[in-house]
Parts: sequence; structure tokens; C-alpha cells
Amino acid sequence: MPERRTVALVTLGCARNEVDSEELAGRLEADGWALVENAEDADVAVVNTCGFVEAAKKDSVDALLEANDLKGHGRTQAVVAVGCMAERYGKELAEALPEADGVLGFDDYADISDRLQTILSGGVHAAHTPRDRRKLLPISPAERQAATDVALPGHGAAADAEPAPADLPEGVAPASGPRAPLRRRLDGAPVASVKLASGCDRRCSFCAIPSFRGSFISRRPGDVLNETRWLAEQGVKEIMLVSENNTSYGKDLGDIRLLETLLPELAEVDGIERVRVSYLQPAEMRPGLIDVLTSTPGVVPYFDLSFQHSAPAVLRAMRRFGDTDRFLELLDTIRSKAPEAGVRSNFIVGFPGESEADLAELERFLNHARLDAIGVFGYSDEEGTEAAGYDGKLDEDVVAERLARVSRLAEELVSQRAEERVGETVRVLVESVDEEDGVYGRAAHQAPETDGQVRLTEAQGLRVGEFVEAKVIATEGVDLVAEPVGGALPAAGAFPGGRAERAEATG
Repeated sequence: MPERRTVALVTLGCARNEVDSEELAGRLEADGWALVENAEDADVAVVNTCGFVEAAKKDSVDALLEANDLKGHGRTQAVVAVGCMAERYGKELAEALPEADGVLGFDDYADISDRLQTILSGGVHAAHTPRDRRKLLPISPAERQAATDVALPGHGAAADAEPAPADLPEGVAPASGPRAPLRRRLDGAPVASVKLASGCDRRCSFCAIPSFRGSFISRRPGDVLNETRWLAEQGVKEIMLVSENNTSYGKDLGDIRLLETLLPELAEVDGIERVRVSYLQPAEMRPGLIDVLTSTPGVVPYFDLSFQHSAPAVLRAMRRFGDTDRFLELLDTIRSKAPEAGVRSNFIVGFPGESEADLAELERFLNHARLDAIGVFGYSDEEGTEAAGYDGKLDEDVVAERLARVSRLAEELVSQRAEERVGETVRVLVESVDEEDGVYGRAAHQAPETDGQVRLTEAQGLRVGEFVEAKVIATEGVDLVAEPVGGALPAAGAFPGGRAERAEATG
């Protein structure tokens, strides 16, 4: 019997890319490929790139070059770029980076096995010419669900793709509908992301994402529920709903309030103990959605609100809405219903035309907002965006100074917010157990990767995947230090040990 072809998936960027990588993994394993963790052990290294900002693009190029260095020194024979950067630049990336043996766009995902086999056999698959993916779907959201010939990563195969094999390997999610993806988990973490939708209809002047991710289209509730049930069977305890804009979910399905209906159903899935919603647009927040997020058992009161700035003039130039006082009113509404609610956001400083008064207005908002986590980015031109053509660009050293200034303030403020939680009792999902490093997890107000974490003291006997009630006794910057109060809560199917055993369990 011939040796199975091996492939490693290296994922950069956001949680949406992680979901896409697991879809690619499911397709490849279903077609006979063996998944390996390290690129040096793979015949093909597939790098799922990020194309959002310059730093992310640089990281993607570095990862491709690092994988290319393995060729000739081990098993690796080919390096292939997929993901947002590959989709956004296509031929241009292939020409600029000959070290990549292939540059595959989203339209190639349904045939990923054939594409990799062609490249591995010495053939060439021509990189695509990038196109504005917003033009692939109808302008009317109500007509988009019928456009099943458009490739949508994380939504499953297009209608004309070959059906998945009936005898799937163990650990691969079955495709339960025309838009339900194959999926294979790439780690054993007790939390997993579920894609709620793809694309974005907003036209923020600084953002290029809609041009390569396309217009907004929701996944059907049944597909989201089925995927969540499958994840629960794999031992997942917390799901995080991801998309470019979760507050728009359902508008193309005829019900803009569909998320309010779906969330309680997801929370009732057997084995799922925590449901988290990411990326919410402040301008689209509805009273009913706030009510569901703050009062539904199993749905955490967590608000990942995309403020970006709070000075009205800057927001208008960004083609966004709101101001400091309206944003603070929104936060007051949330906290009146759930005082313990977690809130995070990102902000851009140094936007074209931003004055000192605008920056002071942003600082006023930050000082009053009591955010749990704050991301601050300095503005830089993104090709193809409206803002790239704006007048009033600030000098790079001015942008750098403002970035440093607001970052210092943000660090101080999130530390203060963490200190406010001393004395609270939090429900912690244990995510790592290590004899040297200790026991770490996350409370309800902390999302994976982007926010802080909780270090548990006096926590003998805890296992990854368990929940534990703990009292916050101290802080370490944005992180909390907490002491269990009554032992671990039962969590069926928890992993039996720490990081090493989790790695072994996911093979």
C-alpha cells in the first residue's frame, strides 16, 4: 500500500482563517491525505495567509519563506499559499514570491486535493487574477442565498463541486447540506470558532476586506447548529461565532433578528457550555440582541464592539457612525443589564485628518469606557481603499507618536479594569495545565487569543476542558489571578491532562 501523502497547515491571522484551515484539513483528509503538525514532516506545507494590514502580510511572507527553507533538508517538497493574501494578490504574489510553488485562491478550495497533487507532481497551477469578490454575489442580500456557485470558505462546497465521500475518516465532520463544510479539527482546545457568515456590506474607507472576502452572506441556522453539535462531539465546550460582521446575520435570510433566535438554540446543544459572539458593529446593535446576549443562560455577556474611534469627524471620514457620548450610552445600557459584561474594541490612530482635538476625544472615550481589552493600531494606507486617496495624511513619526501615546493609555486602563474585578467570582474554562507554568484558563469576559487570561492558584487536579468557579484575588496587567472556590464543575469529555496530552490527543 503506497505511503499516504502528508500535508501541514500553517495558519496566520484571525479566527476566520482558523475555520478555513479546518475546512481545508477536512477536505484533504477525506481525500486520503495525512495531516501532520509540523511543516518539516509534510510533503506539502500549506500556509493560510493574512492580507489585512502590512504587518500581517509581512508575517505571511516570512512564514512562506520559512517553509521554503525546509525544502531540500527534509521531507518538504512544496510550499503553497492560500488564504486572504493569496486571494487578494494572486498572480502578483506568485511573481513576487517565486519561493511559493503555488498560490491558490478561494475558488481552489473545493479542489484543494487535486491542486496540491498537481503541484507535488511538478505541475503548475496558474495563480488567479484577483477580482472584486463583492461583484460575484447579487446586490440584493435577499438574492444571495441562491448563488450557490460562488466559493465561500467556511460555508462548504459550491453547488458544482464533487460530493464528499460517504466513508469519511474518523474526526472529519460530515457535510450535512449543500453549504455545510467538511471540517477536521487541527488542535484539541476546548474552544472552537464557528463561522456565522462571510463578507461584509459596510464600506469603511480604511478596509479592503470586502474586496477579497466579498459581500455579506449568512450561513443557514441549521448548518451552524449541525456544525456546533459535531464540535460538541469532539469535546468542544465553548464556541465562538465569527464573521466580518455578526450583527448583520440573517438580513439575507429575511430576518435581521435571526441571531437572537439562534443563540439560545446553540446554548442548548448538549456538551456546549459557553457561546460567545465576536465582532459586533456598534451602529447595528439592537435592544433585543443586547437582551439575548445579557440574559440567555450559556451565552456569555461579551461584546466585541468595533468602535475604531470616537471623534465624530474621524468616524465620518472612516464612513462609520457614532460618537463618544453615544458609545458610552451603549456601554451603560449593556452594563445596566449585565454589570460583569466583558467589552473589547480596536482603535485606529493617526487617520488622515485626525487633529489633536480628535485624539483627545478618543482619549476621553477610553478613560470613561472601562474596556477589558483594547487594541490600538497606527493608520497606514491599504491599497484599493478610499482612505488611501485622502488628503491630510499625517507624517509617519506623528502616527507613531500617537500610537505609542494611546497604547500606553490603553495598557494602563485595561490594567485598571482588571483590578476592578478583584473580588469577583468568575467561571473559568481551563485551557492549559502544566507543572512548571501552572494552570491557565479564561473567564466569560475573555475571548481566546485577543484578551487576557486567568491564572489559577491552588488548582491541583484540574484538567483541560473543565470549568471551575474561582475568586479573583489579584491581577497581572490585563490578566487575572484567581483561586478556585469549590472545585471543578463537571465537563463531560474533558481532556485528561495538560498541553502534552492535548497534543497527543489531536495527533
